[in-house]
Amino acid sequence: MIVPGSASQALAAAVAKAQSIPLATVHYQQFPDGERLCRVADFDSDTAVIIGSAESDRAWIELLQLQDAVREAGAERVVTVIPYMSYARQDQAFKFGEPNSARAMARAVSTTTDHIILIDPHEDNLDSYFDVPVNIYSTAHLLADALPTTLCDPLFLAPDAGAVELATRVRDSYGSGKTDYFLKTRHSGEEVDLTMRDTELSDRDVVVVDDIIATGSTLSQAVDLLNDAGASRVFATCIHPLLVQNARTKLETAGVEQIIATDTLERDVSVVSAAPVIGAFLEGS
Repeated sequence: MIVPGSASQALAAAVAKAQSIPLATVHYQQFPDGERLCRVADFDSDTAVIIGSAESDRAWIELLQLQDAVREAGAERVVTVIPYMSYARQDQAFKFGEPNSARAMARAVSTTTDHIILIDPHEDNLDSYFDVPVNIYSTAHLLADALPTTLCDPLFLAPDAGAVELATRVRDSYGSGKTDYFLKTRHSGEEVDLTMRDTELSDRDVVVVDDIIATGSTLSQAVDLLNDAGASRVFATCIHPLLVQNARTKLETAGVEQIIATDTLERDVSVVSAAPVIGAFLEGS
């Protein structure tokens, strides 16, 4: 059975429908003291596939409870799909006395599952922190499916050199265009300066490709630069549309043509589903 976390109900339903696997009904409850309870009252299977983005502390608690709940209900095999993993950026102790939070969360969720599936994690080394087998899948190629088929001399632009591979995967899936990247200077966790490379942008459509859009500050700065350089249209694509605070307002004000994202985080811009990637794993397992 497919068991949804509260943050991934639409994605879980899409996987269940595509794979013709029953979808469990989960009841989520919060007590007056803040404690949470997840109950899977209709679970009836030897295998549980839990699909839940760990986008918050609440979601991590849900994953732990759902894993334990299906074990209590008789599941012999538990697969946990984490479409988005928060704490991924804390993948080392940056200062003395700090935790490696990514490792701590991975170890915790490993205790009552048999297999972990991650979708485009922010850091490449996260699989080593889990105590169970891990498969990592990418959905970047799916983003191209939602782009207009009539892009004019498209440029697929990464926010920095480290994201060029991601932009290249989207470009290759689209079938035409070139790739490039911004020069990025980071002053703090939130303060970043972008500089355009010597790339001709006049009358071209630009697709900015990133793995996460969080506050939208860096991306809105990128859109401003591209518009000033004469870009025809600017599309923003990402795997994980966190979109916190006033990110949407920043991007709309900057003049982005469209935001295209997957449903690893379920937002109104999640027009591309990770369901085929998850389904491919289930078919082969």
